[in-house]
Amino acid sequence: MNYALLHVRWAVPAVTAIMLAACAASKPQIAPPPPPPPPLDASYDWHVLLIAPFGSVLKDIPLAVHEVLVFRDEAHSESPAGDPECYAVSGTGPRFLARSPSSYLLCFNRGKLSRIEATVRLPEKESARVVADACALWTKNAHAPNTAASAGPERAQGPEVPEGSEDSKGLEGSAACEGADGGIAFAAHIEREPNEEDTQLTVRLDASELTP
Repeated sequence: MNYALLHVRWAVPAVTAIMLAACAASKPQIAPPPPPPPPLDASYDWHVLLIAPFGSVLKDIPLAVHEVLVFRDEAHSESPAGDPECYAVSGTGPRFLARSPSSYLLCFNRGKLSRIEATVRLPEKESARVVADACALWTKNAHAPNTAASAGPERAQGPEVPEGSEDSKGLEGSAACEGADGGIAFAAHIEREPNEEDTQLTVRLDASELTP
């Protein structure tokens, strides 16, 4: 009798330990959340393109410039500033989207700075992600202009295109992102030249009557 009780005393803890081990083994392991993405480079903010306030005269521009002739197609020719005189920087423009612009223009209407236009070249596989990140930053504290407001908030926030997607080609020549902030209207357009591996993103800033 004592021998049987001894076996029972040892068997109960053993069975309990086995059951606890089985429960622990069957419990799903919860993966830790992914780390947050690193903050965007400060040059993603389009305000870095404002080397002088709108309304400044040519002599107040802190960079050396030279006058250029600008030819625009009908789709992009409309401008509240009329037909301005444009100047290119003699050298490197301000760093934008973590890159040096391939083109940086300052345009004056009636002698006052009324438009700034910058173009950067983006690798095709990165262009959709760069545009999406930049547009999310630009529209965070901005509102859509009248031309985009009717399309709803999704239109004003820019495209949601997977990186490297073939759908990114459908954005070529279209307004990828636009809005207004602090009396300045911004608009970004994507262009891709034939036989070119890079995508061109052109951002245009215009003095505007719109206010937040």
